[in-house]
Amino acid sequence: MNPITNSARRRFTLGAIASAAVLGAGLVASPAAFAQAYPTKPVTIVVPFAAGGTTDILARIIGQALTTELGQSVVVDNRAGAGGNIGGAMAAKAAADGHTLFMGTVGTHAINAALYKKMPFDPVKDFAPLTRVANVPNLLVAHPAQPFKTVPELIAYAKANPGKINFGSSGNGSSIHLSGELFKSLAKVDMVHVPYKGSAPAVTDLLGNQIGIMFDNMPSAIQHVRSGKLVPIAVTTAKRSPELPNVPTIAEAGVPGYEATSWFGMFAPAGTPAPVLAKLNTALVKVLSQPDVKKKINEQGAETYSETPAQFAAFIQAESVKWGKVVKESGASVD
Repeated sequence: MNPITNSARRRFTLGAIASAAVLGAGLVASPAAFAQAYPTKPVTIVVPFAAGGTTDILARIIGQALTTELGQSVVVDNRAGAGGNIGGAMAAKAAADGHTLFMGTVGTHAINAALYKKMPFDPVKDFAPLTRVANVPNLLVAHPAQPFKTVPELIAYAKANPGKINFGSSGNGSSIHLSGELFKSLAKVDMVHVPYKGSAPAVTDLLGNQIGIMFDNMPSAIQHVRSGKLVPIAVTTAKRSPELPNVPTIAEAGVPGYEATSWFGMFAPAGTPAPVLAKLNTALVKVLSQPDVKKKINEQGAETYSETPAQFAAFIQAESVKWGKVVKESGASVD
């Protein structure tokens, strides 16, 4: 055999062994190394509802800020349908590399599992929670012609006239519907739920006094409160809203323990490397503290919120228990 060829082969073999050793060492350190380089391409936020809704608006505000923070474009992909389950299923099956995120809600991660007999994904096992990003209060509003202006007056009237008060919602199982069911349960009153195909037609009937009250999302109700067309009775959150500081919470107005919040949070597919999750959480917490981001979110009637993944996971667990009980007691179902 040609000695030069043998020598070259020996050098190639030694080089290959050395390269393999280096590659092996790189694989051992790959999660941290990957996180340091992440993201290496555009990041997609899957929104499980149509464009223009609160979930979409929040995702776009946050995505714009994340684009600067992460150094890669962050785009929104709207995949609406089945109460958020279509988008949730898509995001759950995405590559667990941090380049696909999911804007989840109280519906997708705390209500739907109790509402749907068959779920296309597991809200707990298929996702890694990053942080809540915003809380949106619901506002208990009434038509001015109704004979009550406060929570005690509403409860007294409902008890004296069981089944006479109709409350509208954006649909069976929505947070607006279940806010009313929770009120019925804690206040021990009998009211009739009237579901609509969306919040807008329900508000239209409320403005026409076809229904008496509604536990509507703050962004769509507040304009009618400011114009005097609807009476604000109370907010559903634990604290008063800065947008309506003179309106009490339902709890302080006479229903202790009442709290119902529409919340939104960011998730990654389960199995995403821990260092990537940590980097994403840090980036999200940072952008949510930026004054311009807070201002844009507050203008929607929402409140920015950030926490650790562990805190978010514990919150989701508590919310699932609470809303699961409300769904069961209300008998709500979409199957």
